[in-house]
Amino acid sequence: MSLSTEKPSISLHPEKPVLYSFFRSSCAWRVRIALQIAGIEVEQIAVNLAENGQNSTEFGNTNPLRQVPALVIHGVRISQSMAIMEYLNDISGGKLMPVDPKLKAQVRMISEIINAGIQPIQNSSVLLKYSSSLEERAAWAKHWISKGFNALEKLLSETAGQMCVGDSVTIADCCLVPQVSNAVRFEVDMSLYPNICRINNNLVNRPEFKASTPENQPDFVEITTVMK
Repeated sequence: MSLSTEKPSISLHPEKPVLYSFFRSSCAWRVRIALQIAGIEVEQIAVNLAENGQNSTEFGNTNPLRQVPALVIHGVRISQSMAIMEYLNDISGGKLMPVDPKLKAQVRMISEIINAGIQPIQNSSVLLKYSSSLEERAAWAKHWISKGFNALEKLLSETAGQMCVGDSVTIADCCLVPQVSNAVRFEVDMSLYPNICRINNNLVNRPEFKASTPENQPDFVEITTVMK
């Protein structure tokens, strides 16, 4: 049996891609940034996590894990932010990842420290399970974000230029900015993390990042408690 060496082609469907999102979800936020960088316009469908919208039958059929984001694009349904961003990189001509394998590994390392090592432990579903006290939830989140940022700060001293890995925006930067926002919300002492702050400051005023912020989303509302 001979195996084709040709790259698989993507059948482009006429329908606009659909992003299931919640304005303050950091996982959805990082995907919104990646979509902006990739130059892909989407229709957003809000899943209101503050009102348990993820538990609706309709969204459960879209993503059985009942988490945002989920992206329906090119006839494919993709959940999990890292999988979505890798796909966006592939279809956009590599706008989100370097070509060099070593640099690509560093991008994935930084991204996964945030995606797997920090964000899930301070996610609202974990906080709600952990305690009914807003103060205890905030202290829990602050502890785990600080622990993750201690490691991230050291690694960025080795990998960063203007951005997380070198001087080009990558998936790692898409992950960093929403997590810094979470850290500020939970009152982490950001003065301890000069590399993280410097890179974040280099990113937040870029058009793709500004367009993706929670307050610029169609479902944005003011939420004052630290829990949700």
